[in-house]
Amino acid sequence: MNSPPLLLLQQSLPPISPTENLIQLKSPLTVHNSTPGARTPASSSSSLCYIRACSGKTTRRVGRGGRGNPDDYHATLTALNSKGRFPRKSLGQVLRQCVEDSMWHYMLDSEINEQLTAAANVGEGDVVLEIGPGTGSLTNVLISAGAIVLAIEKDPHMATLVSERFSETERFKVLKEDFVKCHIHSHMSSLLASIEPSSADSRYAKVVANIPFNISTDVVKQLLPMGDIFSEVVLLLQEETALRLVESSLRTSEYRPINIFVNFYSDPQLICKVPRTKFFPQPNVDAAVVKFKLKQPAHYPSVSSTKSFFSMVVNSAFNGKRKMLRRSLQHICTPMEIENALGNVGRPATSRPEELSMDDFVKLHNLIVKRPQQFVEKAGQNSIEVFPARANWKGNGSLADLFFKKWFLGPLAV
Repeated sequence: MNSPPLLLLQQSLPPISPTENLIQLKSPLTVHNSTPGARTPASSSSSLCYIRACSGKTTRRVGRGGRGNPDDYHATLTALNSKGRFPRKSLGQVLRQCVEDSMWHYMLDSEINEQLTAAANVGEGDVVLEIGPGTGSLTNVLISAGAIVLAIEKDPHMATLVSERFSETERFKVLKEDFVKCHIHSHMSSLLASIEPSSADSRYAKVVANIPFNISTDVVKQLLPMGDIFSEVVLLLQEETALRLVESSLRTSEYRPINIFVNFYSDPQLICKVPRTKFFPQPNVDAAVVKFKLKQPAHYPSVSSTKSFFSMVVNSAFNGKRKMLRRSLQHICTPMEIENALGNVGRPATSRPEELSMDDFVKLHNLIVKRPQQFVEKAGQNSIEVFPARANWKGNGSLADLFFKKWFLGPLAV
């Protein structure tokens, strides 16, 4: 593959300090995971970075105390150039707000990878799913911690690169698939079944990933209901998205259906914030590490019908966010019944959806839905079909799957 024009590199590569000490290495270097964002210009001195990185001299920055950091700027360029790959527009979907400028960005700080691994408490024998391994810097930290890693990589070139890097270990496997389309539940179930558990906790896998920002919502929606196979999910997300998922408060414009379902399926925690300067090329947004402690199905809040029906109640409530619940839910039961149910929950009759917590919605749902069949009959009059929630959605195209995607996954939008 031909190298990109020097002008393009000058626009995308960050400058390097002329006073920075560099040392030559005798072995290949580790490199970084990718995450997309918007491209930012840099000074013309960045052309020197490209020349030095691709001149055949493998270099790295000298860290504190004279120790070289193997996960640095030059290593990233060298590894990418070895495959004719450079930060470029992402495959498939791109950021909605930055369609033209969406590019892959690479992590330049190995400490962030260590924080991701530590947040998930990764130890010897743990099975870990990594989404978008890029060139393998996070993968390297996970394997060093003793994990067995299954990586999902959409880009076939990057999948080949990371496969070659870890070809000598039996602890790593990469699948060349699109995460949002693959049957991840089936893959992980098969992997867990093939490994003899050393403890009760090892029956569950973990997710640790530095994911592309443009698929954050899809990843969260797909992983949250998988408490039967995953115990913890640790993701590096765009900071704005992370704060919406973890810290959105009642009676705010940021409070949405996804906040209800995040708390329904997990206990979220904001671990740390990651400045945009930690990426190459530098994006226009900061990032943050979020940990979701997934609840096992037996520990989900008790709903009197099905999870898919509960999801539809919440989604219906937020379809008219500024409407009172007695109006937005009147297709389920009468306004008087809703007012009485709100009173039993301890909320005024004029309540709106952004004023109810997840526990409030569970109580309201259980009060207004006495028998699921009642709603099935009413829903039939409105051309809405209700199906029980699927414990293992594999997207096989059935009518139940279409309903599940529309009403259960659909409202989980950030």
